[in-house]
Amino acid sequence: MLILSCSSKLRLLEGTLRRGLPETLLVHGAVMNINRGNPAGQEVLVDSWPEFKVVLTRPRREVASDDSDFCTNTYAVHYRDLGACRALLGSAVNWDQAFRIHGFRDGLYEASRDIAETKGAKLDVLRYFTYLHSDPSSLPEIRLDPALRLSPLDVSHVDLLNETWLFGGNERSRKYLASLIRHFPSACLLDATGRPVSWTASDAFGAMGPAYTLPQHRRCGYSMVLTNLMAKQLHALGFPSYGNVRVENFEPQKMLERQGFQRQPNLCYFILHNTALNTDPTLTPRPAGESPA
Repeated sequence: MLILSCSSKLRLLEGTLRRGLPETLLVHGAVMNINRGNPAGQEVLVDSWPEFKVVLTRPRREVASDDSDFCTNTYAVHYRDLGACRALLGSAVNWDQAFRIHGFRDGLYEASRDIAETKGAKLDVLRYFTYLHSDPSSLPEIRLDPALRLSPLDVSHVDLLNETWLFGGNERSRKYLASLIRHFPSACLLDATGRPVSWTASDAFGAMGPAYTLPQHRRCGYSMVLTNLMAKQLHALGFPSYGNVRVENFEPQKMLERQGFQRQPNLCYFILHNTALNTDPTLTPRPAGESPA
């Protein structure tokens, strides 16, 4: 197991992962953000260098200091060899914590489950479709509702996001969402009172989401407007424009497909470990909203 801390190696890794897109989307986005200031405080591990079979991104030790914060304690993995992936997951992941592991490849859940079983723990898994736009510059110009104002999200909006996010509802998720607002691109539509009615953020993996539209403002095309704008914004920064949508969340899937996003063949897995540690208050699933989450 090697931690890549040399900037030249990390830049080389970014180029290698870019050539492997779209299969490497999650770790590629994380490495891009690490190479651009590392606002999420992540680090990169590989099984060997320069040839590697698995690459894992994880929060640095000082960032992952709260063992019950599975929102911040988030990993992403890409591998060419399942055996190498199993070995790295067993040695590089803190299995005493609550955490999430994100990945595309088949076998990831089974590998994580097998390790968890040896430790007497249980995993939960959420399955997502990943949608990628090959050329966001081709998206049409949008017209805004004159009654609404376009704005980035502000930290003052964090309570609203925390109430509606799938993993929200506690102080840890609130802190995590505030960090997304501070450090990564976002967009929202504000009503006349300055309250967001629809929004989307992005995360440490370069993905669009969390996103949501208030129920009374749905079917107005606001999610489509914000997805259009965020895809262009991420593209202008050099990131692939993609988002993950839960497999049972049909309306956002249709919306993305109408805009030319292509659904990737492999499912994206969000593997949740030890969420019972997050008991202040008890984690309550929230509505998934209308767009990448």
